[in-house]
Formats: sequence, structure tokens, C-alpha cells
Amino acid sequence: MDLTTTQALALRMRSLLLTPPHPVADVAGVVEWFGAMQAQDMASGLWSLGVRLPGWTVGDVTDALERREAIRTWPMRGTVHLVPPADARWMLELMGVRALAGAAKRRETIGLSEATAERGVEVLATALKGNRLTRAECLAALAEAGVELGPQMGYHLLWYASQQGVSCIAPHIGKEQTFVLLDEWAPEPNRPERTEALGIMALRYFRSHGPATRADFARWTGLTMADTRAGITAAGDQLTTVRVDGTEMIADPALLDTTPADVAGDWAALPGFDEYVLGYKDRSLMMDDEHLAAVVPGGNGIFRSTLVRGGRVVGTWTRTLGRKAVTIEIQPLVDLGPAERARAEEALQPYAAFVGLPAQIRWP
Repeated sequence: MDLTTTQALALRMRSLLLTPPHPVADVAGVVEWFGAMQAQDMASGLWSLGVRLPGWTVGDVTDALERREAIRTWPMRGTVHLVPPADARWMLELMGVRALAGAAKRRETIGLSEATAERGVEVLATALKGNRLTRAECLAALAEAGVELGPQMGYHLLWYASQQGVSCIAPHIGKEQTFVLLDEWAPEPNRPERTEALGIMALRYFRSHGPATRADFARWTGLTMADTRAGITAAGDQLTTVRVDGTEMIADPALLDTTPADVAGDWAALPGFDEYVLGYKDRSLMMDDEHLAAVVPGGNGIFRSTLVRGGRVVGTWTRTLGRKAVTIEIQPLVDLGPAERARAEEALQPYAAFVGLPAQIRWP
């Protein structure tokens, strides 16, 4: 099947759950649909879920996370994602293990010995048994056990313990990150064999991001191209190929059975670390190259929240939560007339409702 860029964007918006129909109705469903969702920034992760669950509030999403509908860990690329609890362990074994390959070099850089790292994991496993500890409490437990830590070592040990499948990140208590034992929060893990696991990841990725390229999938998972091909093969006829303006991409055939909606006038206000942008190696379909610098200033890995019109990024936005209102500052990347500015402000209202505050919107 041949698709135009406009058609491909319409299909992507649907597969990313940003336009109806919505095939899932809760946090567990959204996270399972994606397989994994970027969540290194908790506030962004909450809105990534909220924007796909119309009418939900931040309290609703937080309550779902407390019910363990999803957990946070480092399943791939050494980056925090929301994942289905039962799938966390095999994802770590399939993809997270690649991040461990660089652990020794990182420890050498920060001056942490392998023996200290292993001792730290043992201490954390003991301290977390039956407990939910904040980051500060985890570091205090390490210090009490005589594990001496210098700058950056504490974070490395928390990452290392989770990367090894010992711990995972639980919802915040107030503003503090908390940690628990993975075995206690996901006591019944799924155990697919390796080829099946590759197929599951391929299906979930292209179902939730398609049409997308093999290179997009490899970049997202951190898998080799050999494993990428094996995963797509394992998914079988659950995936199909299309051509988008001459470029071969892969999608869920069920997505192609629907007529792409006209999304030219559709707007969405997305968080900075959303799968919409971070889920692809090649982002040219969604934004002009010259706009990437505005979305990721300085190329420092910190992604700003985006305003999307018709599947294309046309602006960024920042928010400041106050006691009586949320102040939102918009920075357009293209010329927006009065009618379009009104649509942009309308697109931000669901976020204001999500945090339960009226929006005060400012333009440059």
C-alpha cells in the first residue's frame, strides 16, 4: 500500500492514541498498547497517560499507578519507561541487558568499584524487602550499611539494582521518587521465550507507532538490526509493510483497514517526553529539521512540551503550576493567526482540566 505523508500522519496519530477511536480505557491498557512509554520525567509521564485517557485527572492516573497498573523501570536504552508490571522482567532481560554492557565503564568514570556496586545492590534488596523507600531513604540505607558513595554513585546504584531486576520505581510520595522490590510489585511475571519476546515488542511498537521504519524500532528498543528483523518475522501477519512517499514502513494491518481521518485541523498538547517525538529515530514526518532545536534546546536530551497541528509540531509550551491557576506560555514555531491561536488554546484546556486548575495562557 502506498501512503502520502498526510495519510501516514493521520494513521500515526491514531496508532499513538491521539485521535479516536480509543481502543483502551485505562492506564493498564494504554501502557500494554505501547509496550513501554517514556517516563523519565514523572510529570510528563502522567500527562502522556492523561492525554490518551480523555476526562481523566492527574489523581485518577496516580491512583491507577498505585494500583500497580504500570510500573517504572529502565527496560531499554538506559531510560525510564512505564511498562506493564508482568512484562518488566523479560523486557529487562531482552533489552535492558544491553545497557548493562556499559555499566563497568560508567563505574570506572565515577570511581565506583564493581565490588561496591554489587554490595550496594545487596543492601538495597534487603532494605526494600517489604518496604517502599524514597530515594533519600535508599541512600541512607546504603550509608548505614557502610557503602561509601561519592557524586553520582547513588543514582548509579539505584539504576543498577533496577537494571538487574531487583527493584523498580514506584509512584512518588509527594515530590519524592520511591523504590520497591520488583518481585513484590510484579509477583507473577510473564516468561516468553526470546523469539516470542522479540515478536511481542515488534507488534506493540508498530501497533502503537506505525507506520514506522525498522530503524525507528531498532532505535526505540536499542536492539540490533538482526533482532529487529527477527522480531518483525516473529510477529508474522500481525504486521504489514507500506510505502510512505517511497519509504518502506511497517504498520498494523488493522490500522490500515480504517480510513485515515483528516487530521489537518486536529490539535494536541503533548508533554515533553512523549512517545510522539521520542518514539522515532527519524522525526522528519512530524517536524521540520530547523524546529528540532527548539524542541530539544542544545541537543541536551531535555524535550520540551509540544503543540501539534495536523500531526506536525508547530509550537512548544511550558507550564507553571500555581495555587489558583496553571500558567502556560506558548512559543509558536510557525505563524499562527488568531483562529489558530484560539485552537491552540483550546487544545491546552484538557491539560488544565487534568491538573484541576484554570489555564492562564500567554503568547510572546
